[in-house]
Amino acid sequence: MTQYHIRKPEGKFNERIALASSKSESNRALIIHALTGFKNELQNLSSARDTQTMIRLLASDEPTADVLDAGTTMRFLTAYFSVTNQSRVMTGTARMCERPIGLLVEALNELGADIEYLDREGYPPLKIKGFGPQKTDKIRIRGDVSSQYISALLMIAPRLEKGLEIELLGEMGSVPYITMTIRQMEASGVEVSADWGNKKLQVKPQAYRPVTYKIESDWSGASYWYSVVALADHPDTKIELLGLKQNSLQGDSAIVDIMAQLGVKSTYTEEGVLLEKISPAETFAWDFSNCPDLTQTVAVVLAGLQIEGELTGIESLKIKETDRVLALQNELKKIGAELIETEPNHKYKVTGFFDPAAGIPVAGIPAIDTYDDHRMAMAFAPVAMRRDVIIKEPGVVAKSYPSFWEDLGKIAEIN
Repeated sequence: MTQYHIRKPEGKFNERIALASSKSESNRALIIHALTGFKNELQNLSSARDTQTMIRLLASDEPTADVLDAGTTMRFLTAYFSVTNQSRVMTGTARMCERPIGLLVEALNELGADIEYLDREGYPPLKIKGFGPQKTDKIRIRGDVSSQYISALLMIAPRLEKGLEIELLGEMGSVPYITMTIRQMEASGVEVSADWGNKKLQVKPQAYRPVTYKIESDWSGASYWYSVVALADHPDTKIELLGLKQNSLQGDSAIVDIMAQLGVKSTYTEEGVLLEKISPAETFAWDFSNCPDLTQTVAVVLAGLQIEGELTGIESLKIKETDRVLALQNELKKIGAELIETEPNHKYKVTGFFDPAAGIPVAGIPAIDTYDDHRMAMAFAPVAMRRDVIIKEPGVVAKSYPSFWEDLGKIAEIN
């Protein structure tokens, strides 16, 4: 096992960080690129392992596509290989094969694909046998499980001979990610009709147009720097994050509004966004339905600032790289905090905080387990702004932000 000891920095810091590119945008751009016949010019693609896995598998003609632990890659490629009539086995890590994909497979089979499960019903590994005549042009699918299913169906819809209408059932989660998909499709010349009131999305048969597309920096990655500024001791601390846009396609740009309540002011510059410390609010409540990947970051900041916070819309975290709700509950205890479920599967509260001035209610330096989850490592690293912390298996950040430790090393000692 490897681990990093991150030491609490002294004094203020004023740093500029060139963020990693968005893997969410990159992965969508790569599928659209493939559906144009690989004729797009893609700029600033993410170096994240998930994106590099997507690039590798799109270029491969091997009969087995191993996505490792990349959930987006699994879902997007299952739809892409189906509609392009390719025979593939889709598999991944043990954890990947525990993450459900049944709703997407059911929808694809209903459209005309021939996909079977090789082990457990509703889960990878899968055998894609091809795509026959289109059976229907209307699909009904739950909107509260994974927006990636909906995005996967949307991106292949222009290639279907009858087009596609998707009706979303029940509550809709992660809508900004669906909107991101639609905007990227539109950037490549595809029209999408979105009737949000009736929860219907419609795409007629049409062709993607080859374009030049530049990927924005990653707002999910930016969130950890917001956490650093929020938890930093010195009031004059500043960090400028490069490559971010004010009118972003990314749902995790919600971190701007979230952190405005938790002591970070955002000012857009010519090159990105400048983060500065301000006074935080005394209480906090947020619905994370549209930005679940920010939950871990915010929970740690609440603990560090000793602000009792109410979190809703985090149910989808239980089927991510790990059960992130359980992981948060386990690791927050190591820094003297708790994540308490106050309403079953709906509402949670962060409470019971650490106070460096009064002494830490845990012995020694807390050692954070990361559960093969990149976001656990990066969410807990900013604890070092208040006290030393150990992060176990720090290499997990390669999934989305490979240069994270190098960047954090600009303001804190890591060994």
